[in-house]
Amino acid sequence: MEKKHIAIIGLGYVGLPLAAIFSKKYPTIGYDIDKEKVDAINKGFDPTAELGNKQLQGALNDGFVTTTELEAIVDSNVYIITVPTDIHEDKTPNLNPLKKASEAIGIILKQGDLVIYESTTYPGCTEEICVPILESTSGLKFNVDFTVGYSPERINPGDKERNVTNIIKVTSGSTEQAGLEVNALYKSVITAGTYLAPSIKVAEAAKAIENAQRDVNISFMNELAVIFDKLDIDTGDVLAAAGTKWNFLPFKPGLVGGHCISVDPYYLAHKAQEVGHNSLVILSGRRINEGMGLHVASSIVKLMQQKELPLTSKALILGITFKENTGDTRNSGVVHVYKELKEFGLHVEVYDPLADAYQVNKEYGIELIPHLNLNDYKVILIAVAHDDFKDLQIKTAPNKVVYDLKGILPRTDVDKRL
Repeated sequence: MEKKHIAIIGLGYVGLPLAAIFSKKYPTIGYDIDKEKVDAINKGFDPTAELGNKQLQGALNDGFVTTTELEAIVDSNVYIITVPTDIHEDKTPNLNPLKKASEAIGIILKQGDLVIYESTTYPGCTEEICVPILESTSGLKFNVDFTVGYSPERINPGDKERNVTNIIKVTSGSTEQAGLEVNALYKSVITAGTYLAPSIKVAEAAKAIENAQRDVNISFMNELAVIFDKLDIDTGDVLAAAGTKWNFLPFKPGLVGGHCISVDPYYLAHKAQEVGHNSLVILSGRRINEGMGLHVASSIVKLMQQKELPLTSKALILGITFKENTGDTRNSGVVHVYKELKEFGLHVEVYDPLADAYQVNKEYGIELIPHLNLNDYKVILIAVAHDDFKDLQIKTAPNKVVYDLKGILPRTDVDKRL
C-alpha cells in the first residue's frame, strides 16, 4: 500500500486536533485560507483551544506544518476536508465552504487520491454535491481515478475527556475497497476504534440524527419547562422525581446553541423536504428551542415586575458561550436572551472570562465587560455554568432578581431556575 501523505483542509476545532493525531504516524500538512490562523499555528499557538499549545507544539515537532498555499499540499494523496457547514438566514444548508473546498482539492487531485469528508451534512450530499465538483474540476472519473470517503466528526468542543482519539469513529467509502482503506486509516490513530458503515449515505445520516435526536430531546425538556413555569412548579424538582425511574432519560432544559445541535437538524429536514416529507418532529423541536431566549427574558421581566423594579434596570448576563468551560460562542443561545432583554428596555452587560471579546463584538456587536462588580446590577442571569461562576457570591434580595438558568446556585439564593 502506498504511504499515506495527509492534508487536512480546514484547521478549526475539528481539523486541528485531527491533524495533530495523524502527524504522529503520517506526514501531515494543514491547509486553511485564514492566514492569521495559519501563522498562529505555525508559531505554536492553538487558536481553537482544543489542543492546547503544548500538544500543538508536539505536533509541530513531529513535522506538522500549515499553509495557505494550495500548491504546498499537491504531493498529498489523502485529503481530509473538515470545513464548517452552517445555515443561511432562511435556515437552508450553506454548502459554500464545502463546495469551495471541493473545488480547491479538485484543482490538485491526482489519479489514486482519496478524498475524505468530515463536515456534517445531509444524506447524499457527498456523492450528489461534492463528487461532481471534484470530477468537473479535476477532469478525473469518480471511483475509477479517485475515491471518496466520509467519516463524520464527533468532536465535543471544550471536552477534555472525550477527544478525537477516544470517541468511536464512523467510517465509510465510495467503494468497498475505499471503505476498508478509510477505516484502516482512522483505526491506526483512533484508540476507541472505528465502525465501518455500509455506505457514505448511512454514515452521513448517522451523524445527522445524532444531533437531531439530542435537539428533539432537549426541546421536550424545554417545553416542559415552559409548562411547569405556568404551573409554578420547579422543573428541576420534577426531573429529579421522574429520574428515579430506571428508563427515564436524563435530559435537562436549556439554551441550545453551538455549531452542531442548533444547525444540523435543518440539514436533515432540508433533505427530507427534498424527497417529499415534511419533518414535523425535527422542526417543531427547533422552533421550541429557538423560542427559549424569549421565554427566559419574559420570565425575568415578570420577576422584575413582582419586585417593582423598573425595566430600565441594569442587568448582568454571566456567560455568552454556547456551553460551559469553553470559549466557543458560535450560535450561542445566550445572544437571543440578550437581545430580548434589550428589547424590554433593560441596560444589559455581559461578562465571560472565557470568550474572546474581539470575536464576540465582531460576530454579535456585544462588548464584553472586562471586570466584574456584582453590586452594580439589579438583575443577574447566570446563563452559562462556567466553573469560574460557581464560587461567586450571588444571592437574591427584595430589590434584586437572580435567574439561575443552569441551576448552579443553591435554590434559596435565586428567584427562579429554568
